Amino acid sequence: MIFVTVGTHEQPFTRLVEYMDKWAADHDEEVVIQSGVTSYEPKNCRWQKFYSQVQMDEFNKDARIVITHGGPRCFMEVLHLGKTPIVVPRQPKLVEHIDDHQVKIDRVFKEQYDSIFLIEDISTLGETIEHYDELKEKLGNREYVSNTAAFCERFSDIVNSLMNGK
Repeated sequence: MIFVTVGTHEQPFTRLVEYMDKWAADHDEEVVIQSGVTSYEPKNCRWQKFYSQVQMDEFNKDARIVITHGGPRCFMEVLHLGKTPIVVPRQPKLVEHIDDHQVKIDRVFKEQYDSIFLIEDISTLGETIEHYDELKEKLGNREYVSNTAAFCERFSDIVNSLMNGK
């Protein structure tokens, strides 16, 4: 199963939803799409505008491939499951977002960790899906280590020093 999530942003991501619906028409693998505010209604996939967080977690866990928009929280959840997400950043020139921060963040993350497949040209998505397993073997997969705990500890130290006047 392939799970596709476009997040909860208030602008549609028709490009990805429509592409994956058309891809599903020509392939036997089940595709599940969380389509958000996109008005396009898939004909070849199981889909819903929004799923509960519990359902999203289950899809992320059970999917062979997870395809997400370029929001870091989304693809980080997939990485934390030990999976390699395919990341398709929303693009402002296509009225999918207000600026190009997803493209910029995703490029930096790809460069630093090489643990995601970054798709900026939607026409290359099908090939990445088709060759996912072999491409995954070739990835550098520099280990991604979360910095959240260290950040929280350091932030707590700063707050405590400010509160204690040190």
